[in-house]
Amino acid sequence: MSGLEILAAVLMAAQIVFTIQVINNTRYALQKYRRVREFRTKAAVIVPCRGLDDAFEENIRSFFLQDYEPYLLLFVVEDEQDPAYPVLKQLMEQCRPQSRANNVRLLTAGRASGCSQKLHNLLFAVRQADADTQVLAFADSDACVGPNWLSHLVYPLRDSQAAKNGAATGYRWFVPKTPNWATLTLSAVNAKIAQLLGNTRFNLAWGGSMAIRVDTFRRLNLEQVWASALSDDLSLSEAVAKAGLKIAFVPACMSASYESVSWKELWEFGRRQFLITRVYRPRMWLFGFFSSVFAVFGLWGGVAAAVWTLRTGRPSWILLLWPAVFAFCQWLHAFLRQRMIGRLLEKDWDRLKPAARADLALFWLFSIILLGVIAASAVGRTLIWRGIRYRLRGPMRVEILPAD
Repeated sequence: MSGLEILAAVLMAAQIVFTIQVINNTRYALQKYRRVREFRTKAAVIVPCRGLDDAFEENIRSFFLQDYEPYLLLFVVEDEQDPAYPVLKQLMEQCRPQSRANNVRLLTAGRASGCSQKLHNLLFAVRQADADTQVLAFADSDACVGPNWLSHLVYPLRDSQAAKNGAATGYRWFVPKTPNWATLTLSAVNAKIAQLLGNTRFNLAWGGSMAIRVDTFRRLNLEQVWASALSDDLSLSEAVAKAGLKIAFVPACMSASYESVSWKELWEFGRRQFLITRVYRPRMWLFGFFSSVFAVFGLWGGVAAAVWTLRTGRPSWILLLWPAVFAFCQWLHAFLRQRMIGRLLEKDWDRLKPAARADLALFWLFSIILLGVIAASAVGRTLIWRGIRYRLRGPMRVEILPAD
């Protein structure tokens, strides 16, 4: 067996092992998402807002309609000049009578200094939570959650699991508002990342849908961590990991984000996400980078090897099998993730169908785009987030830059 054939065998074995993990993650999600969760404790839901997202009103209404009690609902903005402020006030008047939330408040946190505006808002809201609050749940204004979102999110944090689970998380799934190619690409590329979550110790929290017990929040000293950070979720994930705890992934808390983006917006969003990951979780960034290299090289290196062996006139069955294994496994990944989200976000399936078809047909292209976005995040430390420019000096050193 030649060196190239040995390489092909090793790569195919690694691809098959990864595919088994994807199958396990999918099975886990489909087994868990329909379960009824009866555990209840006093929770505070904190939703920071800046500007008006796509489907803003629909998203905000979803937090009023939780099948859960008791819970405190806190919306927080920088100041009353934020475009979200009057809309939130109007929605509070409309939705409060039909909500099970025992209290709803709209807070103004003021301008941030030393950390991101989002974290400044979150910390301000945490300090306003009732003294008997047991769980802090955080959500983003661009997420639309189901009525059982909160009950599922707090369930892994019940007393019997507190020694194991430091936090619980859902994740986003981009639902195209308009099926232009940039938005379909965003949905498909993000889906590849969502598919990595499961019953593992390698989960990362997502700030748009995550929860932590108040006593754990204090024990991990997250108030001090957040006071000089940019990222809420990655800094929380790092603190949880250092404490030897897990982040429980909750499939039922997969949230729809209704978006329509341009190619420029797609590129800026992707680079920002991976740049933050590179600074806060460099090992995870390296894993993502080499995983993307593996996916692209595994498929196209296999195609090149198969063409070469055919041209020699002495075809090797291992080299011919190499691209077939990678193409089938990567197509299977696309099939499994789209099948999964069709169950988890059943009400949005009609709007998700164009993205699903694109993913099944162009999974190979989206892998190349994902690799390009990750590679772009390897350079620079400046980013724009919600209209504010930041420079990341380090995980605990954030500089707010003046606007151009």
